[in-house]
Formats: sequence, structure tokens, C-alpha cells
Amino acid sequence: MKTILIILLAITINTMNCYTQRQDIVLADFEGSNYGAWKVTGTAFGKGPSQGTTGTQMNVSGFLGHGLVSTFNGGDESTGTLTSPDFNIKRKIITFFIGGGGFAGTTCMNLIVDGKVVRTSMGLNTKDGGSEALSPASWDVAALHGKKAHIQIIDKATGVWGHINVDQIVQSDIPVPTITTLQHELTISKRYLYFPVKYTQATGGKNHVQVIVDGTIVREFDMDLSDAPDWYAHLDMSAWKNKKATLKVMNIPDNSKALNLVTQGDKVWNADKLYSEPLRAQLHFSPRCGWNNDPNGLVYADGEYHMYFQHNPYSWEWGNMSWGHATSTDMVHWVEQPIAIYPYKYGDTAFSGGAVVDKDNTSGLKTGNNSLIVATYTSTGRGQCLVYSNDKGRTFVEYQGNPVITKAVRDPRPIWYEPGKHWVVTVYDEDGADKYINFFTSPDLKTWNYQSRVKGFYECPDLFELQSGENKLWVLTGASSDYMVGQFDGKIFTPQTAMLKGHLGKGYYAAQTFTNEPKGRVVQIGWLQTRTQNMPFNQGMSLPNELKLKQTTDGPRLTWTPVPELNSLRKKSFSVGSITLKPGEGNPLSKVADELLELRADFEPGDHTTTNFSVRGIIISYNSTKEELSVNGVNVHAPLLNGHQQIIVYADRTSLEVYASEGLVYVPMPVFPKEENRSIIVSVTGGPVKFNSLDAYQLKSIWNNAVIHSNK
Repeated sequence: MKTILIILLAITINTMNCYTQRQDIVLADFEGSNYGAWKVTGTAFGKGPSQGTTGTQMNVSGFLGHGLVSTFNGGDESTGTLTSPDFNIKRKIITFFIGGGGFAGTTCMNLIVDGKVVRTSMGLNTKDGGSEALSPASWDVAALHGKKAHIQIIDKATGVWGHINVDQIVQSDIPVPTITTLQHELTISKRYLYFPVKYTQATGGKNHVQVIVDGTIVREFDMDLSDAPDWYAHLDMSAWKNKKATLKVMNIPDNSKALNLVTQGDKVWNADKLYSEPLRAQLHFSPRCGWNNDPNGLVYADGEYHMYFQHNPYSWEWGNMSWGHATSTDMVHWVEQPIAIYPYKYGDTAFSGGAVVDKDNTSGLKTGNNSLIVATYTSTGRGQCLVYSNDKGRTFVEYQGNPVITKAVRDPRPIWYEPGKHWVVTVYDEDGADKYINFFTSPDLKTWNYQSRVKGFYECPDLFELQSGENKLWVLTGASSDYMVGQFDGKIFTPQTAMLKGHLGKGYYAAQTFTNEPKGRVVQIGWLQTRTQNMPFNQGMSLPNELKLKQTTDGPRLTWTPVPELNSLRKKSFSVGSITLKPGEGNPLSKVADELLELRADFEPGDHTTTNFSVRGIIISYNSTKEELSVNGVNVHAPLLNGHQQIIVYADRTSLEVYASEGLVYVPMPVFPKEENRSIIVSVTGGPVKFNSLDAYQLKSIWNNAVIHSNK
């Protein structure tokens, strides 16, 4: 009898294990180009699943794969339904991810059996606020086992948060973890806290982290905490050393062990491998970890070039916008400094802006002997704000009268207008569907008066003066680097050209020029959009380029030229001199081999020839008949000047920057050459090409003597 009972018990346990471990049934993952057999009504669902963020929607996170249901197609005003085919309920639970509007019956997902709604869920957000993150949820359907059912996703709402986000609907026997709040207490004994994070977004949306000291939230941000981290984001806690701190994490699964992995250290994470990572650009600045985009506040002061930049130190993706900071004595070798401007508070982040040296202390904010650096930036919760630094740009103090401009504009870029002895700030403005750059003036950087506007630019304006022959002209640019040339009287910009094309490449955005440049040059750096997959850092900056105006038959045009300070990176040179290269002849640069390369060529291509350069396997060619330059398949007009063409190429691990026609053509190009291809190959077709000069250089890394962290 005992033996029979043991056998029966074993059978029972085995049966239970089989039941609990049955394979999940995916009802929909929304990874296709359309909804398949699901039926759509209305316009809210579009023609198929959304691929992440849609239109003007806030950043969407927490979905799996690439696709999800989002009814933001056409904005919050659109409505409709999405209905699944019938299916049989074969598991105990239906799990899914859901976000968007939290309105019962109008932004919801329903389970329908026998014509009745038997389970329903809605998003988490209301007109009072929220985020677009999807969170895991589930229905217990054990009591409905064997029933025929279908799912209907509904959007009947037309106001704020009048949409819903859904992804990954699955029949399962395993419940999803409960989303909760976890806390961890510790004493700050080292400079940095290390937080375990993933390269990709966390399933179920971002974790909301608060760092609390003496009952006050001292830092607050979103991040992708992980029990199996790819890298560790560091948070500088030196201001609270030896204090007790509480780490409070919201929107986190109750079974997460991530907080147990938070550790401390006095160096940034992975310091011994910093700047030698496989996809780390070696000629271009990138942050130690996290995301960067727009350069902000490029300014020279007290012997240093300062580059502030949009930065998310806690994630590989955009978010938590702060002002990162790096300094250089030559615009080539950069040292990353501590974050200069943190968000004012959670939800009120530090967007783009600019910085100046207030030499005459017009603001009255100067103390001590260092140059007074004043920065203006967009506070997303308040308006255009002013901060200032008397410690060589390392830390900034909030001006107590903020915001200094309350109008709903952004990206304030200040300059000093010498003839009028006043400050000018350019800001981006929208008026309905129209886009503008507005001009404000101020005697002291604190009180601003609107003066005028120019139509047609989008985001991140810049305004600077350049010599044009015997005269000076002003150049106004936007984020795309497209520009107008004209006159500026300190209040009104009068264009003398139509909108002109700036860079002719890809992935170059929101460029800004240095103020107070010691040599009187106009030097520009842009955001170079290089996505470095599976690295703890993401994106980077362009090379510094000097801008000038060149007179052409069509009028004044901008030129881009890499600054001569970059010559300090040359470690070995190969000079061919003057040669005439014929089709089929050998490669004159066959001895060049390196991953970091510079190429310079001045040639007379003659008629009907194509001059080809293969730089680390990336093809750059010039067609003399069309006067056309091709860079990695991107074709642009590059005129011959007195029968000559001049090509400059800088090749890095993650990009090329190509210059032609004496700088009239600038082609930045995010691209990833194969590691094993380190050559430069020169060839011609169609006839002989005369080279007046042909030079190549193997280059050193800008990080060779990099200081990991500076407290100066």
C-alpha cells in the first residue's frame, strides 16, 4: 500500500510539474508589418504596429522587440478598436505589457467571453501626468479554462493621454512579477555608487530611482536596473561621503536582485579599460558611459576649452538630460569632468543651451579671480534659465531670478554683440506649424527683451560673424546645420541668401561654435550620431572644424576645415609628392596601414575620370564629369576649383569625416570599418589623374594621455 501511495504521489508531482512548465502560447507579439488576422476599426491603430515612439509622443519604453500597439497614430484625438481572432483559453494566466491612458472603458484592453467583458486592464497615466513606459500585467483566467475568447484593445478617448500602448500578449502558467517599490540603505564610504544596468531598455519600463540623504532626495532619475548587468553606471556621491543614504527604486519587479548589486568605489567603473573599448572612437570625444547628444555651451576660459553636452549618465539611451562636461587645452585631447548641471528636479531636466564669458561682469555675478562663465539652458519645467560658474566651469549656481525667459521657446544660445554693448540670445520657437529663430537682447544676461524672428529653422540655433572679403557677414544656423548668410544689427537678422545646405553627410546634428575663442576663429563641433551597440557609451562628437566664408559665383558660402591642432595626432607620415596615376597602376599608398588614418590629396582629375580612394574599405570616389563626390554611397556635388579637387579624410573606428572643394563640401559619416581592413588604396579609371600632392598619416589616439577624472 505504501509503495502504491509513493507511486501515486510521484505521478501527481510529475503531473503538476508538467502543468506548471507547459510552454507559453504567444497570442500576439506585434513584430510584423501589419496586424495579421486582428481586425482594425478607426484610425488610432494605423496600418500596423508602431516601431517605438510615434510622432510627437514622449519616449516609449518597456516593450519587447521592435513593435507594439500604440493608438497615438494621429495623436490623442484618434480613436478605434483592435480585435483578435477567437482563441481557446489553455493556460492559467494571460500576461501582457500595457501603458498609455488610464481611463476605464475608453483606453483599455478587454478579454471577452460569450459576448461579455470578463477581464479588463488600462494604462497607468492620466491628465495629471505619467510616462509612456509599458508595465507588465496579467489576468488570472484559470476559472475560464477551455472557454473560447477574444481580446479587444479600445481607444475611445480624445483628450490628454487619450491613447493606449500594448505588447506581448501571452497565455502562460507563470504569473508576471508584481511591480513594486524596493529600498536599500547604506553608508556612503566611497566617491561613486555603481548601479547595474543593461545596454537595452528594461522589460516593463524604466526604474525610477531616488537617492535620499537626511530625508532629502539628492538625486532622482530613471534607469534600466538589471540582475544581470552589462555595465555599471556611476553616480558621484562625494558631497555626501560618510552619510547614510536610502536607495528607493520604483517600478521594479518584486523579485529583482538589482539593488543587492549596487556597490561603491573611488574610481569610475571599469577605469582600467576606459577608452580602449572596441568601438570607442579614438579621434572623437565620447562620454565615459551613457548617452550624449547636442554639444552645449562651447566656450574658452582661463586656458581651457569647455565642451558641455546633453548627457544621460545612467542609460545607453536618451533621458535624464543633464549637462556633461569635458575640458581641453587644444580641442583635441579631452578630459571628462563631473556633471556640470543636473536636472533641477525630477521631470524638470536640463535641455540645450549655450555659454559665454561675462568679461565685464555685466551680470554682477562674478566672485574671485577666475573668469565668470554664464550658461543659459532650457529647463523643461520652468523655461529659459541662467546658471553661472566662478570655479572654472566645474560647478554652476542657479540664478535666483530663474526663469529669465518664460515664453515657451528653447535652446537659448547667448553671444555678446560688441557694437551695441549688449547680449543677444537666439532661441527656437514654434508658432503652429511654423518654426522660427527668435532674438532677445539683454544688458546683463538676466533681463531679456524680444526683438525679432526669422522663419524656417528648427532647433539649436547658432549665430556668428565671419569675414567675407573686405566685409563681415553674419551666419545663422539651425540643428540641421543648414544656414543663411546676412546682416545683423544686434536686434534683427536680415538674410542675404536663401536657406543654404550645411553638411552633406549623415548623422551630424545640433552643431555649435565656441565663444571667446582665443585666436579669433569660429570653430564648430557637432553631435556625431554613432550608435555603439553593446558598449557602455552611446554617440559622440565630431572633429573641431574651423568655419569660414568663401566667395563663389553664387555668393558667400560656408567652408569647413579640420583645425590644425589635429596635426598633433600624426605619428607616421607617407608623402607621395607629385605623380600622375594611370588606370591599372599600383597603389601609391600601399605601405599605409592603421586603424586611425588621415588622407590629404590635391589632384587635377582631367576629363571623364573617376578617382577612387578606399579608406579602411570605405569607398570615396570623385567623378570629374559630374563633379560629384561619393562617400560610402552618398553622392554630393563637389565643384572643381581652377581644375583642382582637394580631398581630406579622417578615418576613425566609428566614422569618416570627408572634406572636398576647399571645404565647401563637408561629409560626416557614421560608419564602422572592418577592424582587419587598415589600408588606403588609391586608383583611377577613365584616364590618368595628376596628383599635385598625396599624403597619408597614421594617427595617435586622443586618449593616449587621457586623465580619467579631474578635480581641478
